[in-house]
Amino acid sequence: MKNYFLVLFGLLILSCNDTKNESPKSIVEVEIAAIPVLNLVEANRLAQLPLQCMNTEYPNKLNQTIGSDSDLKSPKELHPAFYGCFDWHSAVHGHWSLVSLLKNFPELENKAEIQQKLLQNISKENIELELLYFEGKYNKSFERTYGWAWLLKLAEELHTWNTKTARELETSLQPMTNLIVNKYLEFLPKLNYPIRVGEHPNTAFGLGFAYDYAVAVNHNELKTLIENRAKDFYANDKGCPIKWEPGGFDFLSPCLEEAALLKRVLSNKDFKLWINDFMPELNNKNFELAVGEVSDRTDGKLVHLDGVNFSRAWSLNYIAKDLPEYKHLTNVANQHINYSLPSIVDDSYEGGHWLGSFAIYALNSIDK
Repeated sequence: MKNYFLVLFGLLILSCNDTKNESPKSIVEVEIAAIPVLNLVEANRLAQLPLQCMNTEYPNKLNQTIGSDSDLKSPKELHPAFYGCFDWHSAVHGHWSLVSLLKNFPELENKAEIQQKLLQNISKENIELELLYFEGKYNKSFERTYGWAWLLKLAEELHTWNTKTARELETSLQPMTNLIVNKYLEFLPKLNYPIRVGEHPNTAFGLGFAYDYAVAVNHNELKTLIENRAKDFYANDKGCPIKWEPGGFDFLSPCLEEAALLKRVLSNKDFKLWINDFMPELNNKNFELAVGEVSDRTDGKLVHLDGVNFSRAWSLNYIAKDLPEYKHLTNVANQHINYSLPSIVDDSYEGGHWLGSFAIYALNSIDK
């Protein structure tokens, strides 16, 4: 028995020594990404994308419902303001891109040409013809709500750009802006369930951009409606499965677009309570999110994943805005931008006709 206790005592000593000699648990090191910068050089580079396609009529995807032979017209006849860049919504946000760049970089190359093209396309006469398309029997829901959202983003950018050109463009666009606002006011009360996908119909994205417009122009009816509907749709959501993202064709993150929307409509205090249930992993200072990898940028669907990288970045940056405890998310945003930004210029038309806008919006979201 005495020998038994001696052996047990010896084992305990060895165990203590082993514990003391154990190396401390390895500390997770988060790779700090370079902060992307939208400077004049980058602005001139990105401006080439919408500038090259805003008056390029073909190829073109009309997404049109045809009621009769009289509807069979060329893209430019149907959409004299927004006929280029492959489809209507890409043309709209291509115009937004150029307005945004001119607004932030008055010394932009080709400034005179860009202004001339903007004034030529967004003319009073062209917008009147654009309205006719939306008033037709079969296309009242055309571009709902993705294209609607980008139209209001364009209107917001013009409204906040203090130049003579901006006032002329804003005035010409106003009938279309009013139409889209009214379409939101009509549609949102009828939408019983949100659309949670990673492509165009995503409800959170459509509400977020429309909300930004409503705030910018003090449109209280639209602002209040979006606040109420966002809470109806999403206030009780918990445990968003971010690990399921992205889908193979996603260019939006359902989880992060929703989080960015709720950040808009809730107080910071209420948002922090909500996000802790919705995506608690965002609280982790070592939070990581793998970028969407693009295997073929000549494939119009697969190149969507460059878009998901940019849209994730702007959502993460919006979530972190004014919340120091979420500042670490900006590093994840930078990683996503850095992956896709070098590849979108001088690449195929499949991505080039729209990705410049996503890149610009993501770069604009970086806290200066």
